[in-house]
Amino acid sequence: MKVIGAGFGRTGTASLRTALEMLGQGPCYHMRAVIEEPFRIRQWLDVADGAPPDWDTMLAGFQSAVDWPSAAYWRELAEHFPEAKVLLTVRDPERWYESANATIFAANRQAWGDRRPLLRRILGRLARWRHPDLPLFPTLIRKIVLEGALEGRSADRAYILGLFERHIEEVKAAIPADRLLVYEVREGWEPLCAFLGVPVPDEPFPRENDREAFQRAYNRVLLRLILHRRARPQTPAHADS
Repeated sequence: MKVIGAGFGRTGTASLRTALEMLGQGPCYHMRAVIEEPFRIRQWLDVADGAPPDWDTMLAGFQSAVDWPSAAYWRELAEHFPEAKVLLTVRDPERWYESANATIFAANRQAWGDRRPLLRRILGRLARWRHPDLPLFPTLIRKIVLEGALEGRSADRAYILGLFERHIEEVKAAIPADRLLVYEVREGWEPLCAFLGVPVPDEPFPRENDREAFQRAYNRVLLRLILHRRARPQTPAHADS
């Protein structure tokens, strides 16, 4: 593991994932990896329920990890992988909350209910049929993100804005300055490449996952899940709650 992301979801982590892979720091673990390989959902639920995490197994094959759920365990991962650098993605707190509320929070509120668009409901049903672990995904978001990282207060805008800023200060206080980069993706390649000690690519910095793209990307992932059943390791059954 070369890079650990400590920034909340919706702080440019989708763009950062692509950027890190372009810089040779991939594959990069991201929430999308959990959706694309639903067996991973149970791994994270076990951790959320207090099981000792086997980080080496859970993150095997990845050289970096950004976004939730891994970002909720940035402290543990930084300790487990002491040679890895830590990237703290940040953005304007008000804009972050608006983005998170319109995507992650809204998606979890809707879960698999009838308020979702018709296409999403159809794709969701077919994907669940192909991958029985997939219905546990909203439980993962609830336990690790909404109740864990966000302390069950995602609807309380003022509280979450304060928590967002406190999180930044906690990471800065815990990680030595020479191991940490506090970074906005709008800064582009230069600070990121200098931090990682790699050349600046001769191509634009990736820009991904605005609110509309978030919805389109999720539909594409569901379609891939319907068309392809991935091999999965044997894991103990996990009771939903």
